[in-house]
Amino acid sequence: MNKKASVLMMSVMILLAACSANQTSPAATTSSTPATVATISPSPTPTATPVSTPTPTASTPAPEVVKKTYHMNKNYDIVPNDPTGNKKIVLLTFDDGPKEQAMNQALIDILKKHNAKAIFFLNGYRIKQKPELVKLLYSSGNIIGNHAWDHDNLKSMTNEKIDQQVDDVQKIVKELTGQSPVFFRPPYGSGNDYLKTKVKDNKMLYMTWSNGSLDWDMTNKNNDSGKVIENVMKQLHDGSNILMHELPWTVKALDTLLTQLEEKGYSFVDPNAIELEMK
Repeated sequence: MNKKASVLMMSVMILLAACSANQTSPAATTSSTPATVATISPSPTPTATPVSTPTPTASTPAPEVVKKTYHMNKNYDIVPNDPTGNKKIVLLTFDDGPKEQAMNQALIDILKKHNAKAIFFLNGYRIKQKPELVKLLYSSGNIIGNHAWDHDNLKSMTNEKIDQQVDDVQKIVKELTGQSPVFFRPPYGSGNDYLKTKVKDNKMLYMTWSNGSLDWDMTNKNNDSGKVIENVMKQLHDGSNILMHELPWTVKALDTLLTQLEEKGYSFVDPNAIELEMK
């Protein structure tokens, strides 16, 4: 009896051990792989979110804020607002572009060499042909002026046609640069009262010039760079508003011309410093 009980007891113990092994083996298998919670990646922190630090746009430079220290008088000269301010300044302007990249780049480089800025009065039909040159001039820090869409005499046009000539240039320059022109020069310096009112309503300053280089006048053989310099220096006076054009001989003359102006004590007014109302 005791022997049978011992055998029975041993059988029960073997059976229990086997059951125990079967119940623990899944747990052992599970424990051999990492727990689910251990495989969860931590949530990204807010500082890693890229939208928290927006990147500024490089293609359109922000307009430069310059204090208005000069104004234009009725003779189209540039005059300091403060009577004790520097009167020995000149304004540099170039009409009838944009024409060729090589000329524009040369003008930009010479102006930069002399720490000068100029107004480039552009025609709309030329802007349409070479919009990339408008962007080149604007990105260089120079100023884009409105010179009407066509290089025609605005004085004899209807009011409706004048509106088109002015507004279409404002629109295309704004589309290309993000900024509308604030200076207007009529082709041939010719306008009328309606045009002047139109320009003022567009918050632009209407100007012609007070020192003409005559670089455009082929009959006087002014395609000689030396003659261009001579013409400007003969008319030179405080506040000279100098009219030039995008022409090869003017490009050739510019470095020497600016050097001679500096030697006479003149500096180059930043167009951004000129008020937009005549006084």
